[in-house]
Amino acid sequence: MLLTRKSSTPASAAQQASGLVSRLERGVSRAIPTMDRRAFLRRSGLGVGAGLAGSQLTLVRKAQAADAVKSDGSGKVEVKRTVCGHCSVGCAVDAVVENGVWVRQEPVFDSPINLGAHCAKGAALREHGHGEYRLKYPMKLVDGKYQRISWDVALTEISAKMLELKKASGPDSIFFVGSSKHNNEQAYLLRKWASFWGTNNCDHQARICHSTTVAGVANTWGYGAMTNSYNDMQNAKVAMYIGSNAAEAHPVSMLHMLHAKETGCKMIVVDPRFTRTAAKADEYVRIRSGTDIPFLFGLLHHIFKNGWEDKKYLADRVYGMDKVREDVLTKWTPDKVQEACGVDEATCFKIAKMLADNRPGTIVWCMGQTQHSIGNAIVRASCILQLALGNIGVTGGGANIFRGHDNVQGATDVGPNPDSLPGYYGLADGSWKHFAKTWGVEFDWIKKQYAPGMMGKSGMTVSRWIDGVLEKNELIDQESNLRGLFFWGHAPNSQTRGLEMKKAMDKLDLLVVVDPFPSATAAMAAMPGKAEDLNAKRAVYLLPACTQFETSGSCTASNRSIQWREKVIDPLFESRTDHMIMYQLAEKLGFGKELVKNLKMVAAKGGMMEPEPESMLREINKCVWTIGYSGQSPERLKAHMRNMHVFDVKTLRAKGGVDKETGYSLDGDYFGLPWPCWGTPEFKHPGSPNLYDTSKHVMDGGGNFRANFGVEREGVNLLAEDGSHSKGADLTTGYPEFDHLLLKKLGWWDELTDAEKAAAEGKNWKTDSSGGIIRVTMKNHGCHPFGNAKARAVVWNFPDPIPQHREPLYSNRPDMIAKYPTHDDKKAFWRLPTLFKSVQDANKDIGKTFPLIMTSGRLVEYEGGGEETRSNPWLAELQQDMFVEINPAAANDRGIRNGEQVWVKTPTGAKIKVMALITERVDRETVFLPFHYSGHWQGADMAQYYPDGAKPVVRGEAVNTATTYGYDSVTMMQETKTTLCQIEKAA
Repeated sequence: MLLTRKSSTPASAAQQASGLVSRLERGVSRAIPTMDRRAFLRRSGLGVGAGLAGSQLTLVRKAQAADAVKSDGSGKVEVKRTVCGHCSVGCAVDAVVENGVWVRQEPVFDSPINLGAHCAKGAALREHGHGEYRLKYPMKLVDGKYQRISWDVALTEISAKMLELKKASGPDSIFFVGSSKHNNEQAYLLRKWASFWGTNNCDHQARICHSTTVAGVANTWGYGAMTNSYNDMQNAKVAMYIGSNAAEAHPVSMLHMLHAKETGCKMIVVDPRFTRTAAKADEYVRIRSGTDIPFLFGLLHHIFKNGWEDKKYLADRVYGMDKVREDVLTKWTPDKVQEACGVDEATCFKIAKMLADNRPGTIVWCMGQTQHSIGNAIVRASCILQLALGNIGVTGGGANIFRGHDNVQGATDVGPNPDSLPGYYGLADGSWKHFAKTWGVEFDWIKKQYAPGMMGKSGMTVSRWIDGVLEKNELIDQESNLRGLFFWGHAPNSQTRGLEMKKAMDKLDLLVVVDPFPSATAAMAAMPGKAEDLNAKRAVYLLPACTQFETSGSCTASNRSIQWREKVIDPLFESRTDHMIMYQLAEKLGFGKELVKNLKMVAAKGGMMEPEPESMLREINKCVWTIGYSGQSPERLKAHMRNMHVFDVKTLRAKGGVDKETGYSLDGDYFGLPWPCWGTPEFKHPGSPNLYDTSKHVMDGGGNFRANFGVEREGVNLLAEDGSHSKGADLTTGYPEFDHLLLKKLGWWDELTDAEKAAAEGKNWKTDSSGGIIRVTMKNHGCHPFGNAKARAVVWNFPDPIPQHREPLYSNRPDMIAKYPTHDDKKAFWRLPTLFKSVQDANKDIGKTFPLIMTSGRLVEYEGGGEETRSNPWLAELQQDMFVEINPAAANDRGIRNGEQVWVKTPTGAKIKVMALITERVDRETVFLPFHYSGHWQGADMAQYYPDGAKPVVRGEAVNTATTYGYDSVTMMQETKTTLCQIEKAA
């Protein structure tokens, strides 16, 4: 959507003045004389296959690159294969580098994921590797202005301040916000780093995008991840997008959906807003924001009433659906569904019948479902619908959950989560001992780094660090309030309650931003605040980190496929890799040797040492057994990247193919070895394309539901029924997870080697460092180490065991609040008190003053907090103004015309000034704002508060300056999709 184009020429005056156009022209002229995509299509015709195109382009480049080196060593041209650093689709890119300069790029036609396509962000990727609006050197805030300092001064002062705070207030006084832009190795190292500092107060982007997905999905069938793949959607007969605008948020994923439509797949889009995705749908259903459960259970009402559920599947593989059936048929009759979500009986019946008549069917959701105070329940309602239809664990079915950043999935899997160690190992002593052994340190040494009693206690969350600073100390379940904060690759404008965030920033003793771009944090920290909030001793530092194109490492796409990025260029300016910064800070803090004890150190920029990414991945392989991050060695992943052309576009499976560099046979592997990829790399498990698929042998990527919730509940068996098992399993009924005792009872213990016995004695499959239990159960007996159980339709350990609709804390429907009230307030939840009912009760009539439902979402041109993409001139030109979509009737009532400036006001007292976009994409009571903007603050441009040369090209109001309080009752996911506002014309 192009709201306003301020220039009729391809390049703006600002770009010309800064030399961008001439630099681009020079880069193009220097590039190797190979064919680009358009030239290739012109020469070979549109009907030529993408695989042939990719192979020809790759071969041409390699040959020319080899011939291009001149006798004096100049003219060196290389092609580096990397992965787009934006959304989680995982689009591969070939970067052409001449004499160390990234001069051009091409999409990888051979990639089975992106099929040679890019969205706007991917097409403009090169600019992120050469962006001149980056943070170029370390800086410190002095008297309201950022001043350049050396790395040594920055690291020395930051570490000294950290140790000062630790001595005075304990290690939990500092909070570390990691990044879903880190590669897997960096995310893993940061969790290890925080552990050696002595705190679980660490978190990252997933907390405010998909933590409710992880919790809801994992507690339903075992693992908190997308079950199938983008590619597998081509096998679906119906696909329902609910809370997902994939056409803008994950554009290239739509290729697979469009291919599916060509073969007859029906497409349904359910959303409060008519999106670009809805424009491609066979059926569009508009619901009131936050009412996903009434709609989903309205569908289930018709499915149960008409007997369309998969009865055998439910009997064999699902626990508790009888209780859900009773709840749905009683509570969610068509009249109640229409009252709650606005969808009439005929429409619900039509959609339910489409789902029932077109199996297998898939469901897609994103933050439209997750970012609610009942996000965990909404997610589970989607899971229950798919279970009722028998759509989980089948090709073309599943829950396809698209993550928001290039490595949100991987950072969640192995990174800085406050409630788990890498691989979702809990914070129990057994887990800590497992990792202490892997890390080569003593368990008691780690324990001494923590405050007494805190090692096993979940930390605060990134969504609530504000309250960690501002809340009364007696109400916080740790020794001290937060006094220090690291934003390590995280945008503050992606979090709610902006006014209170500014107040919290001003109260901190230490604020450190580690990022390629200064992010909105820099401007917010430098902008004057209220005198009573300002901490005179506050120290603010900006550290320039590299982009992912200046290092190597792996990243995990939404479908769980892992890809290896080659290093494209050397670090620019004075930037350093994130893992180098972690190591250098660890040395200053006194645990440098422990951090890298079992890692290979390599020389990097300026002769400085840093941990080798391959070495870090091998350490992950040695310990993350739970989710099968153990089989994806660097060598296997690199072989996949070199040989993308051998992988089938629908199944992701390699059809033959031998890697010429290593002699490794890829035949039978699934692309990217999607986790779980069991056992050691030598075990050669192919990866798991579709989770819980019993039609395949476990050594062929098959599986079943995980036995993670016990074997019995109130006298009811929780294990799978007789005859329900993975293909070829020796155990043809349900069974619990494997440990040394079960192996002995079954008589399988002697199939371990002596060394494996020594390692497995007293252990279960998750802590057996030899991998022997996994090898014997899977390879010898076709069984899953995690057992074979039923999925849970009833999650008894959640606030609502059966998902219940509860009105948002800020609702314009007091009648619905009375019928569907929120939860009671909670004490010491994730270390902090969390309010529900008290906020809702105090605001039950707030709709009279703030009658419009305010929701937010993505644009195709920008990503996340937007500092990176809004600093890209080619993207910045496409979306130059922050805006609000408002229905014509609502606009007319307020005297607002299209393109005028308006104030959006919310119950927090905040007001943001944006441009009005009048459209029927939203209904009369709903308004929509994108969440990628920052740099304006309640009507004022913050340009003067950015470091010199590092302010983004496009700035605008952050919608989250104005968003309200509200958090999920399980995960602390923030409420961004449903709050209230009023809009008035700006003077």
